[in-house]
Amino acid sequence: MPATLTEQQERWHEIVREPALRDLPYKVETNDRGQLVLSPHKNRHSKRQKALQTLLDTHAPRGGESYQEYALVTPKGVKAPDVVWISAEREREMDRTGDPSTLAPEICVEIMSASNTEAEMQEKRALYREIGAEEVWVVDEEGDIRVFADEERGQSGIAPDCPDRLDE
Repeated sequence: MPATLTEQQERWHEIVREPALRDLPYKVETNDRGQLVLSPHKNRHSKRQKALQTLLDTHAPRGGESYQEYALVTPKGVKAPDVVWISAEREREMDRTGDPSTLAPEICVEIMSASNTEAEMQEKRALYREIGAEEVWVVDEEGDIRVFADEERGQSGIAPDCPDRLDE
């Protein structure tokens, strides 16, 4: 049975306090039963995260911040988008929901790797949208940035001047 949002937050705090889980070279998330999901990634992934963070810092509206692997409680566990962008106002709202937040930033970005499936990305897009993300960006293996709201868009409505491809 899926855990409640509060139970997921409590489980996340247990995970964060666990010394053996600190400094793992993995993206750490949970499923809807609170079980750990570890995803190792290559250096290319980290470089793409940094490039996306730079794009958001450059092209998203002033007064917001971008972060890497920001933990969010979803109906199917705690997920950590590769990069997020949060306005100052939304960040205050998110802080009121607890840590990790049960409200998503305006933009959540996932970077595809060989281990990801399209179905997994569709599920994450739906989960982020369900908890309030206005846009979910998915970066494919070629570096193309796809932007989704209710459906796929040609460009971001929040950062319309952002390129649709990563320069590598």
